[in-house]
Amino acid sequence: MTTDEERIALLIDYENLAIGAREDLRTTFDLGPVSDALAERGRVVVRKAYADWSYFDDDRRMLTRHHVELIEIPQRMDTIRKNAADIKMAVDAIELCFERDYITTFVICTGDSDFTPLVGKLRELNRRVIGVGLEASTSKLLPAACDEFLFYESLEGVTPGRTKPPRGGRRGGRGTSSRPSRTRADAPEPDSTDTTPDEPRDRGDMAALSRQITQTLAGLNRSATGPVLASTLKRAMLRKDPTFSEANFGFRGFGELLRNLEDRKIIETTPGPAAGDPEVGFPSEGTQEEGAFSLLVDVVRDLSADGTGPPLSGLKDQLRKRDAEFSEKNFGFSGFLQFCKAAKARGLVTMEWDDQADDYVLDVAAAPATVESGGRRGRA
Repeated sequence: MTTDEERIALLIDYENLAIGAREDLRTTFDLGPVSDALAERGRVVVRKAYADWSYFDDDRRMLTRHHVELIEIPQRMDTIRKNAADIKMAVDAIELCFERDYITTFVICTGDSDFTPLVGKLRELNRRVIGVGLEASTSKLLPAACDEFLFYESLEGVTPGRTKPPRGGRRGGRGTSSRPSRTRADAPEPDSTDTTPDEPRDRGDMAALSRQITQTLAGLNRSATGPVLASTLKRAMLRKDPTFSEANFGFRGFGELLRNLEDRKIIETTPGPAAGDPEVGFPSEGTQEEGAFSLLVDVVRDLSADGTGPPLSGLKDQLRKRDAEFSEKNFGFSGFLQFCKAAKARGLVTMEWDDQADDYVLDVAAAPATVESGGRRGRA
């Protein structure tokens, strides 16, 4: 085991996140995207979630699959229990800080501003603090107090019922009126177009493996302060899937797998500080994403023929009607929204929020840019 990796304690104010996901994203909370994001940052050694679990039967099973310890915060008759989870989480965090000195990072999953003093105390005790919350329901005080803050809806693998811009942070506290219903019938099913498997569950599935590696590499690029080494990428892959082995795909070593992906222009490697441990990045020339952006522009142009740009919802279906193999995850994007934002940043399309459509609406840019090799842009 390496001695330089982060050791993470994950503490989840579950009721806050579950209600936020249901009300703000119109979907159910899934810990998987959070676990994947943390796997790219270090090794999670403590996992605790706090709630009155009688209201979250389905969620208990999901959390158990992720090896989370469930801390019961029971509801008491004729009492207001808003701060019960807050106090228990704070006590556990400080206790872990003194009893488990090997823990270097605390991940506090909540949007509640009541946790801001706890974050400050943990940092005062020389611990790194990462926050996780829903953008629309996270207090503005909390992200500024953390070393890093991850908005749940921006994590790779999160599929909202409808992608909507933040309404401005509201306090993430739990009043008694915020009690979740015992039924999940009102929660919409995720968009079936975004359920592309991200893990090579069938051994030997190179397409799924390529997708998982590009997603992991993109996540490491976002969180790392320097170049990503092959050894770092391999450790992150193993944290996401402990059963991962390049031998299952016919390769004799991880380096041979990387050379195969480099030959296919999925990644590129350059010599690293140590022999046999190259730096890994995305290709600067001849990238396959150019074709994907061209496909998006063509579809948006055709759907805008009547003068009205298409909404974001359902647009991915239209791309897949022309290219059944299309997936933004093949190019390291965490979701279709991020892919469209990348196209907007390259000057290929426009994308604005439409209150009447309650969605983003896209159109081809007035003078669309052409993406040249190496990521440079020129005018068509």
